[in-house]
Amino acid sequence: MTRPSERPPGAVNPARELAVRVLHQVLTDGAFAAPALDTALRAARLPPRDSGLATHIVYGTLRRLMSLEAALAPLLQGATHPKTRSVLLAGSFEKLFLGTPAHAVVSEYVNLSRLARMAPSGLVNAVLRRVERVAQAPESELPGWMEDTVRRVYGPQADAIFADLLEPQPLWLSLSDAGVASLREEGSAVTPGPQGVDRVELSRPLRETDAFQLGDAQPINPASLACVDALGNVSGRPVYDLAGGAGVKAAMLAARGASVTSVDVTPRKHDLARANLKRLGLAAQFVTHDLTRPLDAPGAPLVLLDAPCTGSGTLRSHPEIKLRLTPDAVQEMAELQRQLLPNAAALVSPGGVLVYSVCSLAPDEGAGVVEAFLATHPEFQAEAVPDIEVEHVPSGPGLLTVPVDGVDGFFIARMRRST
Repeated sequence: MTRPSERPPGAVNPARELAVRVLHQVLTDGAFAAPALDTALRAARLPPRDSGLATHIVYGTLRRLMSLEAALAPLLQGATHPKTRSVLLAGSFEKLFLGTPAHAVVSEYVNLSRLARMAPSGLVNAVLRRVERVAQAPESELPGWMEDTVRRVYGPQADAIFADLLEPQPLWLSLSDAGVASLREEGSAVTPGPQGVDRVELSRPLRETDAFQLGDAQPINPASLACVDALGNVSGRPVYDLAGGAGVKAAMLAARGASVTSVDVTPRKHDLARANLKRLGLAAQFVTHDLTRPLDAPGAPLVLLDAPCTGSGTLRSHPEIKLRLTPDAVQEMAELQRQLLPNAAALVSPGGVLVYSVCSLAPDEGAGVVEAFLATHPEFQAEAVPDIEVEHVPSGPGLLTVPVDGVDGFFIARMRRST
């Protein structure tokens, strides 16, 4: 990171300024942290240590937001300007959880407030000198209804999950042998992980690595790849990748030799998928279609529906989700999923396999959707999900991966159509 002694006296620390501006976008404007931070970092071109500090402040503040707000509440009266709130939250995170010395926190954020005109410097000085951790926030750092959901579906594993969600998210990459070798040559640490996905500590930004530029690396969480593996052997077989989004699963299917048709309602996502496949030296077909309506297309022996969901299984990498998600939103998403699943099933050839997955921990979006579908579609039967290396627990007709050690929480169900 840039130390105060390495900058002109009283200058603003660029990492902290960037972090506060991104937090303001997320907390006030509803931006998603990952793209907002990525855009800001690419524009700023900070040194790696500063980029790391900015990233740590943004995600750490969002993960610890409930504790931070509880700590600040006794020190603030009346409404607090959104930019001032972002400054105080970031400063409090550094002081209370990151371990930055208190005098440095006060000095840095007072300078930031004054020189970048982001907050009243006197208020920032007074609050950051006095802020202390309090006990009002839940240790899970989750809203009560969400904490209850995790405890209900994971039982005694819940506390380990809560602790894991507060840690920085590791980088997971699906790598070729050449990718592993080039990353190690560049000084990155590569550790094998579940589902054949490697855990990587980079020596430089991912986009600047030879592995990424030459198509030898694809970011993907092991639990996400488990959804692809749940289809079994795809080599030489037609596969529908439904609600395919930016095409990461389509890329993994194509890399395994499948003939992939990716379907999504948003044309822009097809553009992103094509660009990524081109980087990887792979190909797929694309169809733009709203899957709430039947798709008039030939059947296929393998169909993957990774359905739109609330994303609660990805809280470690997307902590802002917990700030916006409501029980009503879970029900709305479950209703959408119930519309999509029969239309996905209609594309499965007799004897074929349908995999349904969501990166949500809510039973209403996972087991509940599949149970309702099976009750009205007797031609489909649930069967065991193969090739699952990540830790998981049973969940109705499917399973839930356990979100620990940086692995996301996914519900996965595999169903076979009778001949």
